[in-house]
Amino acid sequence: MSMPDLNLLITLDVLLAEGSVARAAQRLRLSPSAMSRALARLRETTGDPLLVRAGRGLVPTPRATELRERVAQLVQDAEAVLRPAARLNLKQLVRTFTLRTSDGFVENFGAALIEQIGREAPGVRLRFVQKPQQESASLRDGSVDLETGVITDSSGPELRTQALFHDRFIGVVRIGHPLAENTMTAARFAAGRHVLVSRRGLDTGLIDQALAPLGLEREIVSIVDGFAAALALIRGSNLIASVPERHTGNLRADLHSFALPFAAPEITVSLLWHPRVDADPAHRWLRTCVRAACAEAAAAPDFRAQVSGVRY
Repeated sequence: MSMPDLNLLITLDVLLAEGSVARAAQRLRLSPSAMSRALARLRETTGDPLLVRAGRGLVPTPRATELRERVAQLVQDAEAVLRPAARLNLKQLVRTFTLRTSDGFVENFGAALIEQIGREAPGVRLRFVQKPQQESASLRDGSVDLETGVITDSSGPELRTQALFHDRFIGVVRIGHPLAENTMTAARFAAGRHVLVSRRGLDTGLIDQALAPLGLEREIVSIVDGFAAALALIRGSNLIASVPERHTGNLRADLHSFALPFAAPEITVSLLWHPRVDADPAHRWLRTCVRAACAEAAAAPDFRAQVSGVRY
């Protein structure tokens, strides 16, 4: 029996990840015709069509779906075996890391992180991108190195995670808002007009779940996809925003923040990364820097002043 061409594993991995001959060809820097020939060889070798046309696109066969994770792991293991082991020299490290972060992370922790990165590894550049939705594909294919956010059911089960900090929701209104005066109660809070933050466009959230046992329901008049947008809206209106306290520290400048007059929902903001980079020395160093930046921002005097200014 002849030895199979193991280079086909890389081609198969990319084809199954992209689901497109053209995109796979572009990623491997091949011509579309060369990629089509490679797909034909794969079909002959495996005895399965692997990808079949459905409308204008391609969909995987059951055999291809079965192979996807196994092939990806084989390719990752092979890359790890062939990668030279070298001691990390931060002063000589030249690399761009892509961090996908939720709204407010850059504003509150980005400066401290960049300062530490520049001090320890001046050749490293950070690229921050927003995440319009929860999905693991970008971490899996390596287009994103590290992600921060709340772990949900849609987070890939294979991802590595580490808690960064715990956060709680607080209320925020403009200076001079009627809610800034007199005693705050759950009823007064619920009776106001609210802006809801939901990347998925949902019409209820954690605050509504906390109000329900009290028999209260708030009026949501606007839904936005980020904390910055919510806080921008309330600056010029009588709307009320409910946002994570630590995650929006700098965003809430010149606004009135107050503790919610009921059990405030809490969240845990975590680091997420794919196992393929778990042992990479540079990536491990980056994760250490992110943790340190978050801890440093929380300990800064101006941050503590914002926290102590929250009215209970």
